[in-house]
Amino acid sequence: MKFFLDTANIDEIRNAAEYGLIDGVTTNPSLVSKEGRDFKEILLEITKIVDGPISAEVVSIDAAGILREAYDLAKLHQNIVIKIPMIKEGMKALKQLSKDGVRTNVTLVFNANQALVAAKLGATYVSPFVGRFDDISEVGMDLIGDLVQIFDNYKFQTQVLVASIRNPIHVKEAALLGAHVATMPFKVLEQLLQHPLTDIGLARFLKDWEKVPKSTRR
Repeated sequence: MKFFLDTANIDEIRNAAEYGLIDGVTTNPSLVSKEGRDFKEILLEITKIVDGPISAEVVSIDAAGILREAYDLAKLHQNIVIKIPMIKEGMKALKQLSKDGVRTNVTLVFNANQALVAAKLGATYVSPFVGRFDDISEVGMDLIGDLVQIFDNYKFQTQVLVASIRNPIHVKEAALLGAHVATMPFKVLEQLLQHPLTDIGLARFLKDWEKVPKSTRR
């Protein structure tokens, strides 16, 4: 499974990159708005830190506008992936972008039929939002299992990119189901490395080590 970081914060991306775990980055208008900086400047700075797919979302909701934004963003760097909302006009644009070889990430996917449409139109990634299902008392991971099965049935090249991840359990469940990518906030990435028994065990080892005569330590 690939790990993407879901943020537009440069400090978080630099910190995450130090682990050597980050395969890409996803951004969206909400994340970018928190940074108070020019969108393109942020994207270019990310390309210098992470050598992998970087999703940049369009904000137009008509096909012509989406295409105009998409081509403009794609020119910034070879690693830019165009993030498109799952709407009719977005799918019109997706067809053309796929034809032109522009990599895409279809976002705000909430059912299998939407994902199937995006895959048939050549999307590079589809992004189902599992956390938002949890918010309305539905099981988002059921959709992930469906998508992995459908894409495997028809040998689609489109990858399932699990988004709206809220906790480490989401990451584990996505991995068990065979999802291709999990994109997560920095805090969730750090939580993947943690367990209270690890901390307790390390503290005990260090305490016992202090009992070892100094002359025998190496």
